[in-house]
Amino acid sequence: MTDKGVKKQDPATGPLDDPSLYINRELSWLSFTRRILGEAEGHAHPLLERVKFLALCGSNLDEFFMIRVSGLRRQQKGGVLEVPPDGMTPDEQLARVRLEVLTILSALSCCWRESILPELEREGVRLRSFRDLPGEDQRQLREHFEKEIAPVLTPLAFDASHPFPFISNLSLNLAVTLRDPARGELLARVKVPTTLFSRFIPVPPGGREKERSTTFVLLEDLVASCLDLLFPGMTILSAFPFRVTRDADIEIREDEASDLLTAVEEGMEARRTGFPVRLEIDRSAPRKACRALANKLDLPLSQVYLLDSPLGYVDFMELTRVPRPDLKDTPFLPSIPPAFLQEKDIFGVIRSRDILLFHPYESFLPVVSFLRQAALDPDVLAIKMTLYRIDANSPLVEALIEARQNGKQVAAVVELKARFDEKRNILWARALERAGVHVVYGMSGLKVHGKMCMVVRREGDHIVRYVHLGTGNYNATTARAYADLGLLTTDPEIGADVADLFNMLTGYSKKASFRKLLVAPLTLRKELMARIEREERRQKEHGDGYLAFKVNGIEDKGAIKALYHASRERVVERLDVRGICCLRPGVIGVSDTIRVTSIVDRFLEHARIYHFHNGGDDEVLLGSADLRPRNLDRRIEILFPISDPGMKKAILENILAVHLRDNTKARELGPDGCYHRIAPREGEEAVHSQQWFLEHRGDWQSYDGE
Repeated sequence: MTDKGVKKQDPATGPLDDPSLYINRELSWLSFTRRILGEAEGHAHPLLERVKFLALCGSNLDEFFMIRVSGLRRQQKGGVLEVPPDGMTPDEQLARVRLEVLTILSALSCCWRESILPELEREGVRLRSFRDLPGEDQRQLREHFEKEIAPVLTPLAFDASHPFPFISNLSLNLAVTLRDPARGELLARVKVPTTLFSRFIPVPPGGREKERSTTFVLLEDLVASCLDLLFPGMTILSAFPFRVTRDADIEIREDEASDLLTAVEEGMEARRTGFPVRLEIDRSAPRKACRALANKLDLPLSQVYLLDSPLGYVDFMELTRVPRPDLKDTPFLPSIPPAFLQEKDIFGVIRSRDILLFHPYESFLPVVSFLRQAALDPDVLAIKMTLYRIDANSPLVEALIEARQNGKQVAAVVELKARFDEKRNILWARALERAGVHVVYGMSGLKVHGKMCMVVRREGDHIVRYVHLGTGNYNATTARAYADLGLLTTDPEIGADVADLFNMLTGYSKKASFRKLLVAPLTLRKELMARIEREERRQKEHGDGYLAFKVNGIEDKGAIKALYHASRERVVERLDVRGICCLRPGVIGVSDTIRVTSIVDRFLEHARIYHFHNGGDDEVLLGSADLRPRNLDRRIEILFPISDPGMKKAILENILAVHLRDNTKARELGPDGCYHRIAPREGEEAVHSQQWFLEHRGDWQSYDGE
């Protein structure tokens, strides 16, 4: 992805509103998708892990069309002109998006067909076409189809007497052309039941788990090969897969909803039936059939994508479950912080000193134990917690329910509007309510994205607040794959801030200031901008202005302008941005002191770290907020300070610095909007940050005993 025409600005007079200084958000999203695909294309990961990145690339593209392209299409249809900082209109963005997506799809197909598929074959994991199988295997598969799959299929004709069938979001389908001896050529649709059956059907089917075959046919191939059983007496002329993506960006008018839970449920149904934004078709499909489908779906040809490889790569995550540990990452056992190995009383550990947790290198178990012990402890009076993305079998929710059963006051702020996790959150919210937990469904007009848990405990004649704050969700499953930081503390000022914030979330409060926490949308934007300006002043007066951020995204125009302004004053800025970055580094006179890198690797980089040098009195903030308008203005977010000097040093030297030194997996963003993989210079030590953390687990705990 290259953006032309970047202008060099006069550092003293050039306007920072110039569109050429900003990278388009949608194109930056696609650039991130391309970096994910890059992990599948190379050989740095074991083979089945490369398949995982292929599936993640497909998933990312699906979400991009459901959310971002649907938004552009709504603007286009409604004549709404929301001009982003880069100045591109919806029409211009959609045109550029198509070009970038076509490039990604070409690379995706090439990676699968020319690299991964042949290597799987060499390793004995085979994907076969039904027609290439021996006769006995075909017979067994047809028998399996007739007994297990055919009964759930519903072939749907569409002609003058049969309306065009509804095609649900992301469903895989076969368009079948047939010849009837009496009526001539006909068209039908068969939905491929990927939600009921594996996309990869073993050959032969059945067998015990330990004897599972490593030869597969795709489910759609099997269905297409058995269509004669569904259309007896007809001649099958052709059958080709197609897939429709629909608008999935739920809009909820909370001011009109008497019941937020019901409103979210209705929005989830609307997601399934939203207007089409993409049609994917196998390239073998007749052009006439492609045009017919596009017309029926009211899609312009610019939203039709012809593929010469399988559709719906997100399903390929199933392939990573093949029992071949030699083709996967070497398993590792997360370490337990030394303090938790020495003490069974988790409250005593936290009371003695603040505890830093770094997942997934360190176990999430201390957080689970914290809640479980609180649920059982007779001195614990209350527990309050925010829940954004909840795992299917959540030990934390179970602990909250147990705490309520033990007579404690329990409050849970469950964010029902967590995109694509609404259904699970609704189920857990109802389970919590049935147990007697006080459940609050977020706040009107704001998503509650901040991660905080507070345990109120009576100790002697006073009350102590034990607090956990984090950068990641309270999700024991994703904690094994997401790189996040957490803090356990009894800091009284943080505890008081968290108590005030919970009161604001669950009741009525006009609290507008906090002691230590930075809270969006109240104080966070203003406080971050003030700290950037403080580095400017340090640079002017002492020449030592420096800041370093590790975030998931930088998109907010106000924040970018502040960083540009600081760069003009020669403040050194190091930004590690995993995903979307609309800031354009390296522009002479505007951002030439800014360096932007991105790390895509085995674990999802999810932590947010903000470091301000502050003339040597370093300030470190952790939390849930990125520099994006939604985080700064439309969500409840928190950043919390790290006060312990040893812990602060450990974060800066053994976590943030290692990420910023990565010259093995990191890619650097250039002023042209392109990312280039970094390689060690001659004589320079190779640094692979995630591997370093695996090999040095616990080094960030070096503040022990200080």
